Amino acid sequence: MTASQSPRPDAQSSSTQLDNQPAADESSPIYKNSPKELLGVYVRGLAMGAADIVPGVSGGTIALIAGIYERLINALSSVGPNLWRIFRQEGGIKGLIAVWRQVDATFLLFLLMGIATSLATLAGVIKHLLDNQPLMIWSFFFGLVIATVFLLLSEIKRWNIGRALLFLLGVASAVIISSLPLMNTTPSLPYLFVAGAIAICAMILPGISGSFILLLMGAYDTVLEAVHTLNFAIIFTLVAGMATGLLLFTRMLKWLLSRYYQATLALLIGFIAGSLVKVWPWKTDALGTLNSEAIYNVMPWHYPTGAEWLTTLSLMLLGAILVTALSLWGRRSPRP
Repeated sequence: MTASQSPRPDAQSSSTQLDNQPAADESSPIYKNSPKELLGVYVRGLAMGAADIVPGVSGGTIALIAGIYERLINALSSVGPNLWRIFRQEGGIKGLIAVWRQVDATFLLFLLMGIATSLATLAGVIKHLLDNQPLMIWSFFFGLVIATVFLLLSEIKRWNIGRALLFLLGVASAVIISSLPLMNTTPSLPYLFVAGAIAICAMILPGISGSFILLLMGAYDTVLEAVHTLNFAIIFTLVAGMATGLLLFTRMLKWLLSRYYQATLALLIGFIAGSLVKVWPWKTDALGTLNSEAIYNVMPWHYPTGAEWLTTLSLMLLGAILVTALSLWGRRSPRP
């Protein structure tokens, strides 16, 4: 089984060509936005939004396995001062249409609609499950992440020492980030702006959860409460920070993907594999009991209520099946 195949600038079989070929065309590819394709983008947005709600699970992981990761990076990185030049070349309505096409705005719109729908409808449900049925929801995402790692490993055409080291670097980085102590603070609006900028970079990187970064920075509960109560001051501040982070980060990531795709992919897979530490299902608090502070991983047989093998393994299998189906769906998606 292989992961979804996204369009790549380095499809040649040679290892040197794969990692060193310059991009032939810096312009964004043109995609056909049929109603069926846009519905698929919306559904992928739903899945990304649901993943980003859970601290430790990345929406970027879903985008990568669903075959839209490079399209997303290309679209986001195309936002910049050059859009004004494109608008002036055409002018008027034609200029606006040219800008819209340049940033692949129809794709971004439907993806954001899916993410927003997930955040609005599933945030409360997932928070309830994390508080009351943590073993169940962590088991599901643990199976999802394991399957994602195996699916994406098949994307590496040929391993070498450099790619192996990058994979290990990704694993180590994700493990270290997942093990950092949580901050206890009352976030101000400027602090939330910075937190949003950092978190969106994590959301784009598969395996590093943007919501977990917010949790580390002591802003997660504030943001989740703002979504529930529609506190627009906090929401708009966070969105502004996220937009700033996107503009600064996605250009670098696009450059890496266009020139060193296989090496970058090895690093990203490492991030995802390292996140398994965070989504380990069996967690307790420091005293070995179950409560909202249960963040310490324990062996299944040390879990206070027992390993519950039937439930946990069934949910892991369900997560693996769903992400494999998502990968197969991504492979069948039309390409530009």
